[in-house]
Amino acid sequence: MHFKTFALAALTATTAVASQVGNAIVENHCPFTVYLWSVGGSTGPKQVLKSGGVYTERFHRDPKSGGIAIKITKVDDGIFNGSPQTNFAYTLTDTRVFYDLSDVYGNPFSGHKLVVDPSDPNCQEIVWPSGITPAGTLTRDCQNKSDVKLTLCA
Repeated sequence: MHFKTFALAALTATTAVASQVGNAIVENHCPFTVYLWSVGGSTGPKQVLKSGGVYTERFHRDPKSGGIAIKITKVDDGIFNGSPQTNFAYTLTDTRVFYDLSDVYGNPFSGHKLVVDPSDPNCQEIVWPSGITPAGTLTRDCQNKSDVKLTLCA
């Protein structure tokens, strides 16, 4: 009897905490379609974002890798063929979310402004005015209840 009560209370507390975390959001304002995958210890299904499209996922911890990278390409199946990709990555802790932006294999959004903007105005944004990684560290953090949005072609 006591175990059932404890288990139910623990499940309720876990659900309450999980529902209080924010979201990673990608908005495509580009005049072209982009493709994205949420990658942790495994690769999630491909998402197709046409111009004006939005992708949202609740912040979560990956049990294998710890963090999540939302990998974005301008080429269909681009993460499987070495195409340039922009990675919008985050790591969730009990109280914070750490987020960053990076490119691998080239700069797919060269010439297009990229902005990572948390919903909490006390947290720092990341801005790539020309779509290319600026010098310096680009990792930021915010309270984990904040949404963090990447706008492509802002």
